[in-house]
Amino acid sequence: MDEYGDMLLRTACLLLRDRQSAEEAVQDTFIQAYAKISQLKEPSRLRSWLIAITVNRCRMKQRTWSWRSIFPAAESGQWAESAGEAAAGAEELFMAEWHNVKLTDAIGSLDYIYRESLTLYYFHEMSVREIASQLKTRENTVKSRLARGRQLLRLILEKEDIDNG
Repeated sequence: MDEYGDMLLRTACLLLRDRQSAEEAVQDTFIQAYAKISQLKEPSRLRSWLIAITVNRCRMKQRTWSWRSIFPAAESGQWAESAGEAAAGAEELFMAEWHNVKLTDAIGSLDYIYRESLTLYYFHEMSVREIASQLKTRENTVKSRLARGRQLLRLILEKEDIDNG
């Protein structure tokens, strides 16, 4: 949990756009992993196995109707990366965090299928083949979701820059 918890929580936050639901999905992931650890044949694949469980838990949460659909949580699921923070100046830290928040919000505004593909590709550095296997879909489907997701993300960020500039 210490080693993979934060990474899985970031993934779930990006996919679900709700911190409370993301925390539940990650808790469910660890419970399911503990209960089914005997199914993990290769211990070296623990990380990808946990990611797969998390993605599936997020999909299940997306399908499940709840009151949160009507009253979304006030939390935005923002987090800061700690790498290199000590060396950076206050202004650089502020700008980096501001860009992270903008990007996180932009990704959060995409449809689930695009968030899922982009998160696995960029945040988990999975190949198209690995994503296709994980999502049980064709590689060309993953490629088109990535291309469309990037295009939508670019439009969102450009529109935001025009509105703020």
